[in-house]
Amino acid sequence: MYLNTPEIDLPHGAAPVEKASAPRIDIYMSIHKAMRQFMFDTTYRVGRMDINDDGEMVATLDQVDALLHECSGHLKRENEFVHPALESRAAGSSNRIMEEHFDHIDAIDALHTEVLALRTAAPQKRAILARALYLHLTLFVADNLTHMHVEETAHNSILWAKFSDAELEEIHHRILASIDESEMAGVLRWMVPAITHQERASMFGAMQASPMPRDAFNAVLELVRPTLEANNWQKLSCALDVPQVPGLVDFR
Repeated sequence: MYLNTPEIDLPHGAAPVEKASAPRIDIYMSIHKAMRQFMFDTTYRVGRMDINDDGEMVATLDQVDALLHECSGHLKRENEFVHPALESRAAGSSNRIMEEHFDHIDAIDALHTEVLALRTAAPQKRAILARALYLHLTLFVADNLTHMHVEETAHNSILWAKFSDAELEEIHHRILASIDESEMAGVLRWMVPAITHQERASMFGAMQASPMPRDAFNAVLELVRPTLEANNWQKLSCALDVPQVPGLVDFR
């Protein structure tokens, strides 16, 4: 249910990802960095959770549920946008990952059930339920790590062999358009601190250059600023030519 191996056969014409001669549009990497950050932080919090502190336990379990909700949405978007593209030019290439998605749906449902059981358990039963949740969550995360590796290597090899960057950009835009404002805020909260400075500056530079209203751009910056360490915020603000202390300058 949880553990799978990462090997997958490449169809004819799909070179191994390591042989790519130049950077290509990667529709997986940034969101997968966000997912890893979210998974690692949540696993850490469950592992250290004080089950006798009701507030801490509720906050931690809320984060587990939020993670599982995002995992569910993420795999649905891959099913809806990425797998049909793969199948259109390399029939059968998404079969294995699609099967793993079915397993992940079952695992997500099982983890939701464990979270609910712990929320409603009598205090004397919390310890054993918390231990089980932690162990099962770590297995779920481990499975997702190998799963994402296959997508970032084998699936990218197919996408890069069969699609132009313009086509990949179009798929990416369709994915982004399917995410509502509330969920996007949650994604950015985990993505922005997880990606490199160069990726961060490129993402926000594109946002800044777009027709996006100034107030909306400022709001996004304010949303993500607390997630960044001081030196990373300094580098981003310099790259965007915005004030390090918000509100001092009307910069656009």
